Amino acid sequence: MRARCGAAAAAVAAASLALAACSGGSIAQGTPASNGQSFVSGDGGTTVFKGNSAPQAPPVTGTTLSGAKLSLSRFRGHVLVLNFWGSWCTPCRAEAPRLASLAHAFGPSGVAFLGVDIRDTPASAEAFQRNFKITYPSLNDPGGEVALDFHSTVPPAGIPTTLIISRSGRIAARVIGEVSYSGLHGLISKTLAQPS
Repeated sequence: MRARCGAAAAAVAAASLALAACSGGSIAQGTPASNGQSFVSGDGGTTVFKGNSAPQAPPVTGTTLSGAKLSLSRFRGHVLVLNFWGSWCTPCRAEAPRLASLAHAFGPSGVAFLGVDIRDTPASAEAFQRNFKITYPSLNDPGGEVALDFHSTVPPAGIPTTLIISRSGRIAARVIGEVSYSGLHGLISKTLAQPS
């Protein structure tokens, strides 16, 4: 009995440490671009923003892991799923197959997916994408500058954080923490059903 309790306590402690590695600090901590602003981890959950009260996504431009310039404005007219992640993040690895599957399932509907790779190297991030068969692009954001662009709208509160952006460029929903297939599928479907 003691051995079982000890093993259970060790498992809980290990899970807590793994989660803290992804959400227990500032996304843009200590970077020159942070200007003293940082993102603090949230307690998880989903927030849905309604109609005209939904915040407008900022005009973000960045460089993809392959070195190409990419702007969020390119996705105007499409529902966009924007996922903040890192190859070093355990919940990011857990949700990656779901995101890859949803990107494939919603591709024919014109839903676009874009990643934002935080505090990572392109080599590690590209290996992560190959391993999890992620075919959509990711912005390379080693210092958290892209994440900082969201500080006045809907900042990512730790990673993973996923935003669903409507065709008109408004943030329809935010999921803090690991996404579930059914939960994200429902949010994307609702955003697709909104009038343009």
